[in-house]
Amino acid sequence: MEMTKTSKKRPIPLPIQMVLGLVLGIVFGFVAPHFSQALAPVGTAFVQAIKMIVVPLVFTAITLGIYQMGNSAKQLGKVSAISLLYFFIATVVAIIIGLALNAMFHPGVGVNLSHTAELPKNINTTVNWTKFFLDMIPSNVFAAMSGTNLLPVLVFAVLLGLALASTGSRAKPLVDVLDALMGAVFKLTGWIIALSPIAIFAIIAWLFSTQGMHTILALLKLVLVMYLGLGVLLVLFAILMLCIGEHPLKTAKAVSEPVILAFATRSSEATLPLHMEKLVEMGVPKAVASVVLPLGYAFNRDGSIMYFALAVGFLADAYNIPLDPSTLLSIIVVTTLASKGSANVPSGGLVAIAMVLTTIGIPVEALAIIAGVDAFLDMGRTAVNVVSNTVAVKLVMRWAGIAYEPVEETAEV
Repeated sequence: MEMTKTSKKRPIPLPIQMVLGLVLGIVFGFVAPHFSQALAPVGTAFVQAIKMIVVPLVFTAITLGIYQMGNSAKQLGKVSAISLLYFFIATVVAIIIGLALNAMFHPGVGVNLSHTAELPKNINTTVNWTKFFLDMIPSNVFAAMSGTNLLPVLVFAVLLGLALASTGSRAKPLVDVLDALMGAVFKLTGWIIALSPIAIFAIIAWLFSTQGMHTILALLKLVLVMYLGLGVLLVLFAILMLCIGEHPLKTAKAVSEPVILAFATRSSEATLPLHMEKLVEMGVPKAVASVVLPLGYAFNRDGSIMYFALAVGFLADAYNIPLDPSTLLSIIVVTTLASKGSANVPSGGLVAIAMVLTTIGIPVEALAIIAGVDAFLDMGRTAVNVVSNTVAVKLVMRWAGIAYEPVEETAEV
């Protein structure tokens, strides 16, 4: 599958355009709030356009990736095992960082416990594990593709890829169709991403015009500590990259577009097509990117998980609940399980935090205290999730002994 190319380069690189859109959005959000609020449909249309191509991309990419690895069961097993092991270790480390930062700075001490926002109604405080696993097996694959839960689509694509690999030459016509569809989806991704600076401007302008700085100032210490934690994670990622012989700054530049897009849209789904395209352009084999990246977006959300632990510690301090060793161990265990079990439920982040709160005796309503600044917190942690999954792909390639493919020189779309 060839990547989208054109012979004409942009006068201003796309990442710079994205940053300009973000800065202008902040300015307009404050100086022209009424105009900025009217821009909401622009941002919504862009995010919906991206989500429109997520399912066909995940389906074709995973099916083709598993098909290409299907003749080498050993390599497929190694890639999957390394991915899941890294996801588990990274989750525990992120939780410990969040709890450690809370212990150092205690941003929740002295917080006003009056609610700052409303919570979703009837939010779950447990994960039904039987339903979790059953939901991964789609009774109707077309209905699953029309929903928002990607896990059953992922499962079906894996099984279909394995089936095609075992079918032999008879699978070639369908494989060619899927490959052509994947190429068309990447082409469509390029068209949509070309409009991202305008969409980022609209989204950020709307966000700051509707919420403004007063919500940040109300819980400024929590915001600052969380971004400090994200900085710690980025330093650890850079060290990991150096340890496996990669260049952190070069990699950061290569994935700057999906990182900026994640920061502005606060949507992991919105970044997946562009992120996968950028990894392939870096020489990551499509088979590896197609398997590891969707798994990572479902189960490897280090920025979000670090925040989950920090938020629980913050609310424990706000309610004067001591975090003794047994309570801290409970938080680590439950957060690890909750972050995986809530991957395919609506408001998964809030569900994960709610599960931990009920475990240590904090009322779920306490989440309303931090809900007012959640949009600003979500921007940073979603961007770090993109970096985390980039590192995951690099580590899997290194530890599985997979070589990079030759990189073709491409002009910007």
